[in-house]
Amino acid sequence: MRGSLSVRAIAALAVTPLLRLAVARYAVPAGTPNRTGCEGCGEPIRLGRAGLGPAARCPGCGARVGAPPGSVELAVLAALAVLALADATLAERAALAWWLGWVVPLALVDLAVHRLPDRLTWPAAAGTAALLGVAALTDSGPIPWLRALAAGIGLGLAFAATTLLLGRRGFGLGDAKLALSVGVLLGWYGWPVLVIGLLLTFALSAVVSLGLLLARRVSWSSHLPFGPFLILGTCAALLLTT
Repeated sequence: MRGSLSVRAIAALAVTPLLRLAVARYAVPAGTPNRTGCEGCGEPIRLGRAGLGPAARCPGCGARVGAPPGSVELAVLAALAVLALADATLAERAALAWWLGWVVPLALVDLAVHRLPDRLTWPAAAGTAALLGVAALTDSGPIPWLRALAAGIGLGLAFAATTLLLGRRGFGLGDAKLALSVGVLLGWYGWPVLVIGLLLTFALSAVVSLGLLLARRVSWSSHLPFGPFLILGTCAALLLTT
């Protein structure tokens, strides 16, 4: 068992350069072209080049590239723990693994620049829905899948509605697109799981926001990225209910 977990951990960590590449490319302010090179010396950022390892340093000038050192690796190990502990069939695990693979860079990009790029949110939603469709064909039948689609569309529209009605005080459209995949994943396991996931998400957001306010790290007018809370709340709901 330990050997199997070690193999999985090594395999998961092997994808971290790809995830680091995604963070480095997309962690730029809205309206800015995706990053293609080191901001210090222009060294190209692509797979096969140094600088996408745990140290996160450019080989040319030593500047930091993308996510903080070790952050992607820790996030991948946490995602692997969620995948290992969740009670799911093989097809469901494939859907969860797909979702986790996209939301790890999404969380880090949102923390860095407060945005959730379409190039990460859309594949997360589409792939999760498709793989759960496979699970419906092989294991569970159409009802959970139809419920998952309804939950994903409904949650995405609900988040988008706050943007239209409340402007900057509501959720961003990036949050709404992330909510699509969250709704699909939680809705697959039932409406109560979806509700629990949302309650945990807002509870985590409230506790962290209050802590930062008391520590005077933010003010009442500060805007905290919501994507990481949505991802953590989803993972917590899956671990507590499946």
